[in-house]
Amino acid sequence: MKRSRRPAEVYRENRVLIWLCGVIFLTQLGFGSIVPVVPLYAREFGVSQWAIGLTIAVYGLARFLVSVPTGQLADRVGRRWSLVLGEIVTTVGNLLCGLSTTYEQFLAFRFIAGAGSAMVLTSGQISLADVAASANRGRVMGIYQGVFLFAVGFGPFPGGVLAERFGLNAPFFVFAVLGALAGVVAFTQVPETRGFREKQMGNAARPAENEQTLPLFQQLRVLFSRVGFVLISLVSFAQFFSRTGAIFAVVPVLGTVKLGLRPDQIGTGLSLVSLLNLGMVYLSGVLADRFGRKKIIVPANLLTGISMATLALAPDYGWFVAGLALWGISGGVAGAVPAAYAADMAPPGMNAATMSSFRMVSEFGYVIGPLLLGWIADLSGGEAALYTTAGFFALTSALFALFAPETRQRR
Repeated sequence: MKRSRRPAEVYRENRVLIWLCGVIFLTQLGFGSIVPVVPLYAREFGVSQWAIGLTIAVYGLARFLVSVPTGQLADRVGRRWSLVLGEIVTTVGNLLCGLSTTYEQFLAFRFIAGAGSAMVLTSGQISLADVAASANRGRVMGIYQGVFLFAVGFGPFPGGVLAERFGLNAPFFVFAVLGALAGVVAFTQVPETRGFREKQMGNAARPAENEQTLPLFQQLRVLFSRVGFVLISLVSFAQFFSRTGAIFAVVPVLGTVKLGLRPDQIGTGLSLVSLLNLGMVYLSGVLADRFGRKKIIVPANLLTGISMATLALAPDYGWFVAGLALWGISGGVAGAVPAAYAADMAPPGMNAATMSSFRMVSEFGYVIGPLLLGWIADLSGGEAALYTTAGFFALTSALFALFAPETRQRR
């Protein structure tokens, strides 16, 4: 008969995951709270729609540019310190956003806040890659991603209330406070994880050629010579590309223009996406640990492509919601497993370089998606942009299915 473990034992074994979830909950709750007010706050400066969109894109640009340097920082000063520094930058950036008096100031401070976000998100994933084994990595990433999605999905509600009662800059001040609190939690509760697996497993897990001391460009050359890493980065790029480019930028406009939907109808559909993401993310991690990463990633990727085509073809609100539901399911399934696959691909001693490079490629989709799909929508319509996205998912699914190796290892 299997002995049941005591709570103290469970906490000891999962301490890193528990406190990292606490850090990411506070941080992403703050991020979610500013989502509904960023464009409204930018509009207060009397700028164009393009300039308003730039305040969103510059946040993603900062995350793209800072991801790999964060990996280097995590190797030099440790995961915990890079996480704490990320929260400090997040706090300062959002505090300054709330104090902005000109559009140019707001744009610059959004970049600073985005840099802090990149440091926090990248450091968190590196720490998880340090402590999770291949046999449970899907579940660990799933729990973390589930907390992440819940906080982001819930955040807009208190953010909207704060903005309505205290002004559009209030959510930025609250985000700054939450970032500072998350930094305190990270500093006092999150242990250092650099070298965690090597210490646990002894010499068998130590890098044969001391890869972690290689210069950055040599580490990147090692990583991007691995077909599996290149393909999983492409898969994650497609997910970010579709989220910011199709779901956030094209779909709301298409629903309004083509179907005559009201903002509350579109908002309800997008809320459904968040709920389905949250409902599927842990289950997908369990399935990936049991049956393998590829058996989850490939169908989820194909389902995302089908959801894009469904949204493009939708003749009424029912089909529109069905398309969003398919995207919510596929996005939840694909939310954590690609990160687990990327961590599986990390050479010994190169978790930081691997996860930061993976995030860098993913974040590029955050930047390029709205720009490219918006351009296609301007030229040929929103349907063409969604069909393009569906075709891209079909291509990435085929490439991953044919050429990516399976990485899951049994206990």
